[in-house]
Amino acid sequence: MKKTVSKLFALLLASSVVLSGCNSSTGETSGEKTDGESTTAQNEQTEGEQDAQSSADEITDLVIPKVATRELETFNILHSQLASDFENLCNLTEPLLEVDTYGELSPALAEEWGTEDGGLTWTFKLREGVKWVDVNAQEKADCVSQDFATSLEWVLNFHKNDSANTSMPLEMIQGAEEYYEYTKTLSAEEAQALTAGEGSKFREMVGIETPDDYTVVYHCTTPKPYFDTVATYACLYPMSQAMVDELGVKGVQEMNNETMWYNGCYTMTSYVQGNEKVFTKNPTYWDTECSLFNTVTIKMVESNDVAFQLYQTGEVDYVDLTESNLKTISGNANNEFYDYLVEKPVDKYSYQIHFNYSKNKEDGTPDTNWNTAIANENFRKAIYYGLDLTDYYKRVNAVNPMNCENNFYTMKGLIYTSDGTDYTELVRQEMGLPENNGETMIRLDAEKAEEYKQAAIEELTALGVTFPVGLDYYIASANQVSLDSANVFKQTVSSSLGDDFIVVNIKTYISSATTEVYTPKLHSISTNGWGADYGDPQNYLGQETYGYDNAYYSTSQSKINDVEETEATKDLLDTYKEFTRLVEEADAITDDLDARYQAYAVAEAYMLDHALVIPFYYNPTWCLTKIDPYSKMNAMFGSQNEKMKNWKTNANGFTTEEIKASEEAHNSATSK
Repeated sequence: MKKTVSKLFALLLASSVVLSGCNSSTGETSGEKTDGESTTAQNEQTEGEQDAQSSADEITDLVIPKVATRELETFNILHSQLASDFENLCNLTEPLLEVDTYGELSPALAEEWGTEDGGLTWTFKLREGVKWVDVNAQEKADCVSQDFATSLEWVLNFHKNDSANTSMPLEMIQGAEEYYEYTKTLSAEEAQALTAGEGSKFREMVGIETPDDYTVVYHCTTPKPYFDTVATYACLYPMSQAMVDELGVKGVQEMNNETMWYNGCYTMTSYVQGNEKVFTKNPTYWDTECSLFNTVTIKMVESNDVAFQLYQTGEVDYVDLTESNLKTISGNANNEFYDYLVEKPVDKYSYQIHFNYSKNKEDGTPDTNWNTAIANENFRKAIYYGLDLTDYYKRVNAVNPMNCENNFYTMKGLIYTSDGTDYTELVRQEMGLPENNGETMIRLDAEKAEEYKQAAIEELTALGVTFPVGLDYYIASANQVSLDSANVFKQTVSSSLGDDFIVVNIKTYISSATTEVYTPKLHSISTNGWGADYGDPQNYLGQETYGYDNAYYSTSQSKINDVEETEATKDLLDTYKEFTRLVEEADAITDDLDARYQAYAVAEAYMLDHALVIPFYYNPTWCLTKIDPYSKMNAMFGSQNEKMKNWKTNANGFTTEEIKASEEAHNSATSK
């Protein structure tokens, strides 16, 4: 089996038989490469970093703060779609594949993997000897291929998993949609009695095979050259059939840290909701050469200001800095932390402003004024060209605000063409945008914005719209940081577009934005970040398509599928349908990845040219840290970037210069 590097998916085109995989882990954080020169360069860099690290005090028992709003909602990774869950659960359960510090696919439970038919069928060869253990690390069962059939049945069973994480299996795996719909026709009792054993209804309908205990074969609906990147995401994680047998369906649905089974790096030996979690190294973990902490304690705190106080007293080993703390430290060269300021790498999320095209008022009746306005392309383009987000960027990154500038929907670094060109560069070229200059937003055009504004006012006034148009923006109540950011956003809209055009109304919800705001459709806009589940533009653009129940933003945020065709909405719906056609056309290209990415770039440029969505920002925040962020896993897809494995630490804290050197070494190795 050959190794496939995720940046070079075009290798799939160069051979009729392309299988991925590599030898068991050597313990080096750089991972293995197909290119000998790259391997050598990375090994040299790793040895140099290890030499430097040996002079510092490494941390064996790590303590990290987390804001209380990031509390776990489930202990079942198959049931979660939240980053706040994944950052915990990825340490407890092991996937087929993981990623290294350079964002490349690496073996985990699967030692080898690949496809022999251009992505229609994918085979994963599991490593032997991996154990499921209880919270005390006592062995319970072997992790075998049946556990992947059990987990897929669980995901696709409507009455077991509440439709969580179904979108990719339904779209990609043969028979998955049919089985999912079949379970919906059953009573809860009947569906929960279903299994994934040989001869079961699941095995009869769904394209998964387990020819032996250590081989898993997935049959895709059409060629999916990127399917191996899906193996890093929650929907394909395993679930022990023996655990299901022991706990029962209800027990699994309600499992906690004491009842669940583990096969990952750590077990969670203590959990006090809203207070503290303790992760303890799993002594049975398969990767015996990797570096793990003895324990990791997660302290839940009210705010990052509280976390900063704990960092000052040495009680935690990391803290994200608030705008005020960053300004205080960076503005005083005598501050004890001045030389320890670290700008974090941009995270995997591309943040956007999403419009609600089918908004309701609080009494449940349609908000006709907003809905008519936002359906007008000139109205949206006035926002696109006129909204100067520079002051808002300062809220995210007070030192280097323009590092936050985002002009795309898809996250940069997700995938590359065969010559190494970032996909977002293709989008830039399609749109005719210049390069970022680090000083002003490149898409701003005051003259165009004013032209679109006046055209929108004229057209919409004729349709009965009154100005200024009210924009309802919801934030969590009793959250001062969110309120401060919302006020900056409100002032940004006012100064950029004028109070005669749009007025932002800041409103609050108590506990759940989904339940209190998005489901009743009360929002005018939502501001969200999307991180890819797998390595292909489809995972971004597919969320915005028209007429698809599994398109996340179309159904949960933009509500475009709820829009009825009228004189005011016909052009909007036609635009969405054309965008969807372009996405479908791109997705149909599976034998030439360069052509596939170019077709997606055309679709994305079309979406942005028509301002269906507004790119918002990236998130390069600042921190004080005893953890080298460039030693972490780094993928623009999957569920495991916070897997606490092979992290390099310094109990004295890393200086700005040390992390800068680590960044340069990391980027140099990545480019080879």
